Amino acid sequence: MNSIFLRIYGGMLAVLVLVAVLGVLSLHLVNEIRAGQHRERLAQGTFSLMADNLAQQNAVERTRSLVIWERLLGVPLDVQPLSAFTLDGSQRARLYRDLVVVEKTGPHAARVLRRVGHEDLLLVAEVKQISEQLARATLYLLADELVRYPVTEQQARLAQLRRDKGFGFDVALQRIERAALDDDQRRRVEEGDTVMALGRDGDSIQVFSGLSGSPWVLEIGPLYQLNPYPPQLLVLIAFLGLCLIGLVVYLLVRQLERRVSGLEVAATRIAQGSLDTRVPAGDADSVGRLAEAFNGMAEHLQRSLTMQRELVRAVSHELRTPVARLRFGLEMIESASTEQARAKHLAGMDGDIQDLDKLVDEMLTYARLEQGAPALHFQVVDLDALLARVIDELAPLRAEVRVLRGECHGLDGGGAWVEAEPRYLHRALQNLVRNAMRHAEGEVRLSYQLGQERCRIDVEDDGPGIPEGMWDRIFTPFTRLDDSRTRASGGHGLGLSIVRRIIYWHGGRARVERSAALGGACFSLSWPREQPRD
Repeated sequence: MNSIFLRIYGGMLAVLVLVAVLGVLSLHLVNEIRAGQHRERLAQGTFSLMADNLAQQNAVERTRSLVIWERLLGVPLDVQPLSAFTLDGSQRARLYRDLVVVEKTGPHAARVLRRVGHEDLLLVAEVKQISEQLARATLYLLADELVRYPVTEQQARLAQLRRDKGFGFDVALQRIERAALDDDQRRRVEEGDTVMALGRDGDSIQVFSGLSGSPWVLEIGPLYQLNPYPPQLLVLIAFLGLCLIGLVVYLLVRQLERRVSGLEVAATRIAQGSLDTRVPAGDADSVGRLAEAFNGMAEHLQRSLTMQRELVRAVSHELRTPVARLRFGLEMIESASTEQARAKHLAGMDGDIQDLDKLVDEMLTYARLEQGAPALHFQVVDLDALLARVIDELAPLRAEVRVLRGECHGLDGGGAWVEAEPRYLHRALQNLVRNAMRHAEGEVRLSYQLGQERCRIDVEDDGPGIPEGMWDRIFTPFTRLDDSRTRASGGHGLGLSIVRRIIYWHGGRARVERSAALGGACFSLSWPREQPRD
């Protein structure tokens, strides 16, 4: 048992290590996705401005614009057909939605793609590193667009550009005196220079540029550098997560170990002979179901051993009478003075031997059926033929009792067929008829009823019947009644037990009640007409 839980704990450790590795890979993937999204946000607005401007220009103007933008950005720019690139479905979808596609080509390098207007042409930029040149180019493009509008309309036009081009950072126009600039920076802006200032938080930058002939200052930012999740954070989160998972799993396995240990102790007690040992089975989980199955096994084992002891006692009692008669017969043969007396005692001994043989046969049959389901080969059985055969076999055994066929109800045009094991069903019906003939006064009647799904065979007699209080006990092995059905009528009390077990393996049941037609006992066998296929 301990080795099993050691293997469980080892498996837990392997799972925790696997979780840690998956956590590292997941963090790396998240950082890669965040970096890609960050690059796309920075490039979206600037490259949308350039691509839309190119869409409104002819070939000569495009060439001149690309030369100017290359000098501003410090990166090569080109216009190439869409078919020159191998793109997946999501990238094509982004391009047709007028979004940029950023493909990482190195540790700090990337290729930026943006569709030019509604043409199948792409603006292509090979960016080695996004720096302040991107901000300068953005300022140039925005200023070039805004100076075409009156001063009073520049604020509205900038807001429209920011909304339409999808800038991933703030762009604004404000008075120079309100800009977050010191005196030297303000002077440089007034002189037409572009100024980059460190943000208040210390981890961002802002870019300022004045507009020619306008009181406004164009401000971009703050621009933040992507801060990937640090490995130290991953280690801490993974450590805390693994500790929590390990604690939860340990508590669960510890509880499982206690419950399984209880099963082990109960099994040991049963092996030592304490058959009334049971385990609590309150939960509905797998261990609870195991406990229920264990208790069911223990109850079946206890019942089987109790029945075995009763069988041993009953068999010893049953064997004592014929053995005693045989011993008496031997003594009488020795003292017999005539051949006629000797023949009489020999005939009695032969009957006792036949009685012993029948007892052993019934005991062996019952033992085989009690051990488990025998090899049943279900076949189509004609009930009319079965009843006729049993009547022909048993009717001559007791001349004063008539064995007749009663009212039989089958299906219209379907025949009186059922699926059963022919040999065992024949044995069960024989046992019922023999039992009825032993106690009948003058008549035994056999009948059947067929339905669409089930069938039933009834065996009735006109004997004294069985008290209602004994209906449930009559199928117990070696059970006899103290009134009219006594030992003098013959039998060993196993026939009805064999009947019950045979019909049980057919998926049916055997029961007894009072016969409405004859007044005696009525034994009934009921089982499905069609047996399940393997």
